[in-house]
Amino acid sequence: MEDEKQLQAVMGLIMNGGNAKGSAFAAIKAAKKGDFEEAQAKLKESDQFLSEAHNAQTGMLTQEAQGDHQTVTLLMVHAQDHIMNAITFRDLAGEMVDLYKKLAE
Repeated sequence: MEDEKQLQAVMGLIMNGGNAKGSAFAAIKAAKKGDFEEAQAKLKESDQFLSEAHNAQTGMLTQEAQGDHQTVTLLMVHAQDHIMNAITFRDLAGEMVDLYKKLAE
């Protein structure tokens, strides 16, 4: 049962990371078209996905800190990679939206 809980948590990280990156990319596309309201909405959506991922990640870290050690699998490493890339992409997307906004002014 613990393996099933861990698998669900890991898959949640992957899904939320992918969704966060997708929303951030949609923000860049919207800004490129000059739709800054949509761009901001997509950045906010990306932040919500990252918040969900962060909460799941924090739960896993808390369990580890309490001595409930989990087996590190390739899938878990992949999930962490998704989150790190999504965070980086979200930060870059915010900068790109700002740049497109300045160019439009």
